[in-house]
Amino acid sequence: MKKVYFVRHGESEGNAGPIRQTATTALSEKGRVQASFVAERCSRIPFEIMICSSMKRAKETADIILSKISKPIEYSDLFVERRRSSEVLGQPKDTPLALKVEDEINKNFHLPNFRFSDEENFEDLKRRAMSALDYLEKRPEETILIVTHGFFMRIIIACVVFGDDLAGEDCSKFIRAFHTQNTGITVLGHDDKKKESPWWLWIWNDHAHLD
Repeated sequence: MKKVYFVRHGESEGNAGPIRQTATTALSEKGRVQASFVAERCSRIPFEIMICSSMKRAKETADIILSKISKPIEYSDLFVERRRSSEVLGQPKDTPLALKVEDEINKNFHLPNFRFSDEENFEDLKRRAMSALDYLEKRPEETILIVTHGFFMRIIIACVVFGDDLAGEDCSKFIRAFHTQNTGITVLGHDDKKKESPWWLWIWNDHAHLD
């Protein structure tokens, strides 16, 4: 049986500030403190390898965790945050254009193949999440720690729940109902003997280390 621990990165300057973040957005000071708290918890998790999103805020979180425990690390674009429309990246979140883009994407996210411009749409995200689960299933390690992002992690969990049957409308409801906290820990189990449902959710968004 396999266990996969997902850690959302610490608060970023984009999470806290008025600018839509990019791949190079760094952790905020609060985010670095959060990462140090979750690092202490991760030092007691017997994982074999860490796999980290290639985005800066995730890498900084992983570095803080690795300052507490020496483990091998690999970086993977499979676990980056969703790609947003290039029109809004690095721009203020409250401009008329940014608000229009966000509204159009949110209203139409459930529609098959809807795309405002060059963002990842539902079909893209579902495909990547299913690929990520397949990648993790085939890894030889039995315990893996992933440093990733809040929105994409919800897509992964939705794929665990619904599998190939995940539809855009179900995914939209799931995203709205399942909130995440920076450095929250989510745990999946996997047993390849359970052919109908090999993946299952054990823990969602545990952030007791922040209390």
